[in-house]
Amino acid sequence: MAHKLSIFRGLVTFKSNAQKIWGVLIFLSIVTAIEVALGIIKPTILLTPVFGMKGLNWIFIILTIVKAYYIAWDFMHLRDEKRSLTSSIVLPLLILIPYLIFILLVEADYIYNVMLDGFVSWNF
Repeated sequence: MAHKLSIFRGLVTFKSNAQKIWGVLIFLSIVTAIEVALGIIKPTILLTPVFGMKGLNWIFIILTIVKAYYIAWDFMHLRDEKRSLTSSIVLPLLILIPYLIFILLVEADYIYNVMLDGFVSWNF
């Protein structure tokens, strides 16, 4: 089976595999540069809490999931597989990752409140 020479569902098409690899590298580099720039600048508007966590942290989580999805989609050739296989890989992740984030936030908030109220001293 020949590799598809387009990315973003055919929005950008390349002439060779080398060009496609460079295109993917540029996309992933841009997303990483945005993450690094936001991490260095830390805009004050993004430091306000949104759903129990800073907005900046939500942006980092979303951009990381976008990169992981795109790497799996392109480099692991999920785009060439049948819809049922890609759904069986992607859908559990779309359910489990937010669930894991929810559990971590709830537990971290609980531990913080226990430490703040003085039931356990800050001894570490």
